[in-house]
Amino acid sequence: MTSKVNVGIIGCGNISPVYFRACKWLEILNLVGCADLDKSRAESRAREFDTHAFDVEALLTHPDIQIIINLTIPKAHGEIGIAALEAGKSVYNEKPLALSREEAQRMLALAQAKGLRVGGAPDTFMGAGIQTCRKLIDEGAIGQPIAATAFMLCHGHESWHPNPEFYYQPGGGPMFDMGPYYLTALVTLIGPVRRVTGSARITFPERTITSQPKHGQKITVQVPTHVTGLLDFASGAIGTIVTSFDVWKHSMPCIEIYGSEGSLQVPDPNGFGGPVYLAKAGEAEWREVPLTHPYSRQSRGLGVADMAYAMQSGRPHRASGELTYHVLDIMHAIHEASAEGRHIQLQSTCERPVPLPTDIREGILDP
Repeated sequence: MTSKVNVGIIGCGNISPVYFRACKWLEILNLVGCADLDKSRAESRAREFDTHAFDVEALLTHPDIQIIINLTIPKAHGEIGIAALEAGKSVYNEKPLALSREEAQRMLALAQAKGLRVGGAPDTFMGAGIQTCRKLIDEGAIGQPIAATAFMLCHGHESWHPNPEFYYQPGGGPMFDMGPYYLTALVTLIGPVRRVTGSARITFPERTITSQPKHGQKITVQVPTHVTGLLDFASGAIGTIVTSFDVWKHSMPCIEIYGSEGSLQVPDPNGFGGPVYLAKAGEAEWREVPLTHPYSRQSRGLGVADMAYAMQSGRPHRASGELTYHVLDIMHAIHEASAEGRHIQLQSTCERPVPLPTDIREGILDP
């Protein structure tokens, strides 16, 4: 039998409950405790999920913990990730992997030197929807992928998020906030990107919070809020991605992939399920394809569990540091291309993550 892997959660904010719940239903994970700079918030989550609250330093140095799940705000991802690795823990970061390439590179180098693992969100590509799409592409259902489009368009998070300021600070914006879902899906389905260009702008320099408890407070926008990228994949396919916090209404699909023998409509990469639609050459209408894999419900935490199994068996994990760094590199390059008015050749690459088997049962990733 596979033994459980002990994990600790740092960062007890808005996204954390799904990870707390994941530690209950993913059989390989055992939650030792949680921490937050706001100790009262950690204590509240600990009571809610029947675990223990620690100071951040105490959790980082806890002798029983093997993986730190880092759910802090983006600007702390690198700092906490590096601290976890220096304490001898593998680390799984919420997206993005870090704010800067340099911080992320330091994490990856430190992990390699210490024989530890780095992983990161999103893990939605491991869900039933995108895994079904991956199977269709690998089986040749649309022939050779030649192009892709991806659209994430909304009007920002200040209308619903209790603390929306960081979405408009470095590490935020639509590309760094939501781009990882879309780019990770595209790399999973088509492969790594070799060159990008892009255009970006700030449309509304100031935002007004309409959610509680900060209703009426103003946010000074520090990052582009409408970002368009052109992606040249190593395979030869060409992709377009548009992410925006400036759009009130739209009717664009999340992701479509166009092949030499058909087209594929990929479900929302911010979720795990379907629907998946396919149109073969000559077919007039889309037809829905049944999902071939498990994990169609909310399953955040799969990436952590997969990393835990991989640590025990020695295989690569799917939501890897290599993949998450490549996505970070793409996002920076799109912004840099806009600022500098040029194409940018990427220095990073990665392997497509290995597909999940179709016959695994929920709660378990390895036989």
